[in-house]
Amino acid sequence: MDYVKGIFKNRPNRFIAEVEVDGNLEIAHVPNTGRCRELLIDGVVVWLKPSDNPKRKTKFSLHFVENKNVLVSIYSQQANSIVYNAILDGKIKELSDYSIHQREKTVDNSRIDIYLSDGTEECYVEVKGVTLVVDGEARFPDAPTERGSKHLNELIKLKKEGKRSVVFFLVQHPAGKFFRPNWENDQIFSKTLNEAYNAGVEILVYGCDNQLDGITLIPEALDFDLRENISNSIVNDK
Repeated sequence: MDYVKGIFKNRPNRFIAEVEVDGNLEIAHVPNTGRCRELLIDGVVVWLKPSDNPKRKTKFSLHFVENKNVLVSIYSQQANSIVYNAILDGKIKELSDYSIHQREKTVDNSRIDIYLSDGTEECYVEVKGVTLVVDGEARFPDAPTERGSKHLNELIKLKKEGKRSVVFFLVQHPAGKFFRPNWENDQIFSKTLNEAYNAGVEILVYGCDNQLDGITLIPEALDFDLRENISNSIVNDK
């Protein structure tokens, strides 16, 4: 995919960014509703996907940001496709024993990202893309998310009904080496994630390799710690 290089200037609201392209100020769609304040800083290099749709209000979408000498993917919806394709390719060993694969399964008033089944066991997977990294520590969310807590409660309910339930954190910043919930920004989500884990909802954390010509999941689970104050113990459910 061909990308256009730009310089980030400003983000007037969560949906659009002002970027400089070849000396001209352009408006780009931001496909990520998170704050991304540590990434979208005046003057950083961004990579834009151009659109040839004349009806679009913006002719670019902002897909990558250069940060800490690496490419960070901020196209949050793409996380679902990356994980789904990795499951189909057998790159996620914890989710490799299923013959039935489906995107977006409606459960009550929610849509779970991925549904898997082997004809007997059902497995529901909710995917969360993670772009916030602090000192190698990937954190989610970067802004309070009622929707995220709702999804966790849905997974808890499914688990209590005897179905396998998984919350999958895809670390879209290559500097992220392990994961913890962002207690500082969203206490409710962080507490609910602990409740989900204690109820038997599984947590998987994987990273990805970001290149302008494609993004691939790295087939090795990352460690995580759910506590508010991390000491020396890190959990790994490989």
